[in-house]
This record gives sequence, structure tokens and C-alpha cells, in this order.
Amino acid sequence: MKAVIMAGGKGTRLRPLTCNVPKPMVPLLNRPCMEYIIDLLKKHEIHDIAVTVQYLPQMIIRHFGDGSDFGVSMKIYEEFVPLGTAGSVRNCDDFLDDTMIVISGDGMTDFDLSQVIAYHREKQAMATIVMTKVDAPLEYGVVITDDDGGIKHFLEKPSWSEVFADTVNTGIYVLEPEVFSLFPKGQEFDFSKDLFPLMLSRQMPIYGYVAEGYWSDIGNLQQYRQTQFDMLMGLVDVHIDGEEKFPRVWVGKETRIAPGATVSGPSFIGGDVTIEDGAVVGPYAVIGCHSHIAPRASIERSVVWHGN
Repeated sequence: MKAVIMAGGKGTRLRPLTCNVPKPMVPLLNRPCMEYIIDLLKKHEIHDIAVTVQYLPQMIIRHFGDGSDFGVSMKIYEEFVPLGTAGSVRNCDDFLDDTMIVISGDGMTDFDLSQVIAYHREKQAMATIVMTKVDAPLEYGVVITDDDGGIKHFLEKPSWSEVFADTVNTGIYVLEPEVFSLFPKGQEFDFSKDLFPLMLSRQMPIYGYVAEGYWSDIGNLQQYRQTQFDMLMGLVDVHIDGEEKFPRVWVGKETRIAPGATVSGPSFIGGDVTIEDGAVVGPYAVIGCHSHIAPRASIERSVVWHGN
């Protein structure tokens, strides 16, 4: 089993955070978002990974390299013109020789990928779309399945009058390599708008799997903040760096908290942070490393990036 991490998007809805940083490198509790995706893949024994990049690719290339520092084998594929979601994966043609899981590098999830893969194999599917239930399906692509889980219909970002299900496409797929023979390399092609409708028209087996667990596409600044608060509250099954020095307060190395400072959880404080006397940090504070919190400063329900 292989994995392809899609990491080429511009993340325009997260501007200004993504003006100079690709969205997969935007920090969540002081670690690039994509590191958590790699951790998830490793948890499910997937170590052979391709990464598609386009926007500010050198930041991703420099950080992850060949993946060895993160316990995986990684090959990075750069696209020089936008190729769409399916087109960017098709660009990894020499990698596409086995069943693969395709996943975004700029979201957060703790889905049981092993269960998804087992379902895909049980159904003998050519493609399995991982779905989840949401309260506001207008922002996502709605997926309709039959009683056996077979995909019947896609609807991209419907109006309320068109909403007839609350199961949405998470952008996580299990695919057989043969599906990429349906269109040529170098052609702009989207999974939900182009490839999956084409497969349905040819009666190729596509199934939907409704996953349980946490999922956020971190689609805007509010979700960016809330995702980190959810992590601190234990709503996401992920490892948090640092030592839990107080209840639900994680603190990095070489951080100095003055005796007169007040720190309350849930909060995260990175390494080499100074918090002065009289400062109040938390609840729901995320402080990046190398930051200085001045006397009598108050930070709550906020995310402060490193070096501030």
C-alpha cells in the first residue's frame, strides 16, 4: 500500500497566513500540518509516500526531504502548471503501480485508514471515497450512495434546496492504479468533477465509506484556530509535542514561565518561550516557539506564531 499526499494548493482561504507559507506547512501546535498526516499514514503501516507540490514547493522539499527524518520513504513531484487534484496525482506516474491512498496534506483527521482500506478490498472497488457527516454540507461536495455503499451521485457545493444528504467528500480516496489510465498525463483533471463521473459513466465500481472520527479541512481562519483547540481538548487522536506540565497545558523545552504568570489549560506553549510576571496565558492559547509574552499581557482563545 502506498500513499500520495496532495500538497500543492495555495490555501487562499487562509490568507494572510499562506501568503508566504504553503498550507501544508502552516503550524498546528507548533508542527507543520503535513507532519500529522505522515504520522497517521505511519500508524497504519503506510511508509511509501509521494507528495505533489506546486505553491512555494521549496519550503516543503527542504523540510521533508526524502522523508527519512520522519520514518518514511518520500518522493516529491513538482507540477509547474495547475493540473487539478487527479492531474497532480497522475503526474506521479512512475509511483502509481499499487493500490494507494490519496490524502490532502493540509487538513486534520484521525480516521482509521486501515478500516477504509479493508472496505475497499472487500468491495473490490476501483475507487473508494472516504466520507463523513457534517452539519453544514453546503461548503463541501455531497455524495449519495446506494444501500450497498456504491456511489450514485455527486453534487459539488449544493444549495439548501439541493441538499439531500449530510455525507460529504473528505478528499481522501483509496484508488487502484488503473484509474489513471483514463486520462493522459499533463491534462488538468479533477477527481470529483472529472474522474469519478467518468468512472460512473463507464460503470466502474466506486464506493463510499462513511468514516467515524475527526476531520477538518481547515478551510478558513476560524477552522484553523478551532482545529488546534480541538487538538488540545483531546478531540483528535494525535501526539502533542512537549510535556504536559499542568492539566491540559503542554510546554516545550527551555521555556521560562515566571512565578507571577498565570497559565491555564487547555493551552500549548512552544519551546524557548518567555512568559513574564503578571502575564495571563490561556485558556485556549497556542504560543509558538521563541516567543516573548510581556508583563501583564493577556492571551486567550488565540494562536500566536513563533518568534513573536
